[in-house]
Amino acid sequence: MAQEITDATFDEVVLKSDKPVLVDFWAAWCGPCRMVGPIVDQISEEYEGKAVVGKVDVDANQEFAAKYGVRNIPTVLVFQNGEVVGRQVGVAQKQTYTDAIDALL
Repeated sequence: MAQEITDATFDEVVLKSDKPVLVDFWAAWCGPCRMVGPIVDQISEEYEGKAVVGKVDVDANQEFAAKYGVRNIPTVLVFQNGEVVGRQVGVAQKQTYTDAIDALL
């Protein structure tokens, strides 16, 4: 399962990570988010120990969604060394996400 990330933990989990980080910005009411969720959970298992994979519920945690200009969900951001290095808005194939992580490993 992907790690639940909140506004309170975002800095520590995402920005200070020494590994690549994939963050899925989602909401429970969002249909396309329910399509991306299982993909993100699979990636979390496959990349355990190599990358951090997490999810931010934008209804409960709006600070970093706003900071990174997340206007549509699902939006998946990829971070390295605290910087956004990739962005995918909307539903994409699993390989789109894994390619983004693989490029950083």
